[in-house]
Amino acid sequence: MTVLIAGAGIAGLSLGLTLHQIGVPFRIYEATSELRPMGVGINLQPNAVRELLDLGLGEELDRIGVRTRQLGFYSKLGKTIWEEPRGTWAGYAWPQYSVHRGHLQMMLYRALIDRAGRDCVVTGARAAGFESGPDGAVLVLPDGKKVEGRLLVAADGIHSALRAQMYPDEGEPIWNGRVLWRATTRAPDYFGGGAMVMIGHDDLRLVSYPISNPDSDGMAVINWIAEKRFPLDAAWKKEDWNRAANIADFLPDFADWSFGWIDVPGLIRGAEVVYEYPMVDRDPLPVWTDGSVTLMGDAAHPTYPVGSNGASQAILDARIIGAMILAHGPTPAALAAYEAGVRPVTTAVGRANRAGGGPDGILQRVEDLCGGAFDDIETVIPRSELAAHAAKYKSIAGFSIEELNARPRTIAEGARIAG
Repeated sequence: MTVLIAGAGIAGLSLGLTLHQIGVPFRIYEATSELRPMGVGINLQPNAVRELLDLGLGEELDRIGVRTRQLGFYSKLGKTIWEEPRGTWAGYAWPQYSVHRGHLQMMLYRALIDRAGRDCVVTGARAAGFESGPDGAVLVLPDGKKVEGRLLVAADGIHSALRAQMYPDEGEPIWNGRVLWRATTRAPDYFGGGAMVMIGHDDLRLVSYPISNPDSDGMAVINWIAEKRFPLDAAWKKEDWNRAANIADFLPDFADWSFGWIDVPGLIRGAEVVYEYPMVDRDPLPVWTDGSVTLMGDAAHPTYPVGSNGASQAILDARIIGAMILAHGPTPAALAAYEAGVRPVTTAVGRANRAGGGPDGILQRVEDLCGGAFDDIETVIPRSELAAHAAKYKSIAGFSIEELNARPRTIAEGARIAG
């Protein structure tokens, strides 16, 4: 009955914790020789936080994350476009968290080995390919070694080797012309803490939020992402996915972005190291599943990081796979049911993010209408329209307040697979 998982990122570790919870044997095969806390900040939406609490990880989340209290959108001149409460402040039964991605991954890893034993994760074992049949799956490693299991789930990210085997002509991820510079800086917190802000427009913007609570001096670790659009034919090093950057490449563009409550040039200059990423995604796939093998997380549905739901969806994938295994057993039917429930949702999210239908789409609308200068946003876009836009994206992504609060648990408390 062993389920094989390729990749020990947030997706793969969440699936391992879920399978252990429901009594399904599993083993994770991870490419790196040692897991380390890589990355910068991410957000966990209430729908994913609910699942982590159902896994008994509430205290750990509070220890490593900040409960996100507010999300706000601001023009390039610092004018307030839209602010809304988040998490329990918005009426959800569960909080939203801002957290360092690496700290979340290591928290999941520690919880998994504490519960299932250190042998459940095999490091230095990169997925190279697969074989699939009606009665099982085989994970192929680079040295030609083959590992047999009942099912195989690819959680090996946007450069998934298993996805590449399914779609050998797909090519590299698609760059949209934007480059992200990401870092953390110890700086004054703003708006009372727990506030996420998006400033600017499509060509130039900044996203910022604290990933630690403020100390007695009001200082917190602030995660920030600076973003700039380049021509699609620009000679950019699109394959340097995690390259240390020179802030001189973008700091001048933000030189005037100091609005009293946030000092953007100070944030940029205060970072010890800044990493550079191209903003990429992939076209939605028509099929994720090949018999006893399926894709999850970024291997299945990589999307632009504009709706703060990439990691959240990876966690949801894991829980839905677990629920379908409870319903259908560790069979291809379980994987097919998972795909049928999740793929339409992630396809809609990916397309919305590409088309400006993400929550940040209002930034460019304001820029187009008034160049970011206004005294009252109501004279530019009615607040009722802004509220409708925000609600629509939550519904598309599966975390509208009313729907989520009314939804039954993905996995019933105490549920275990028969036999």
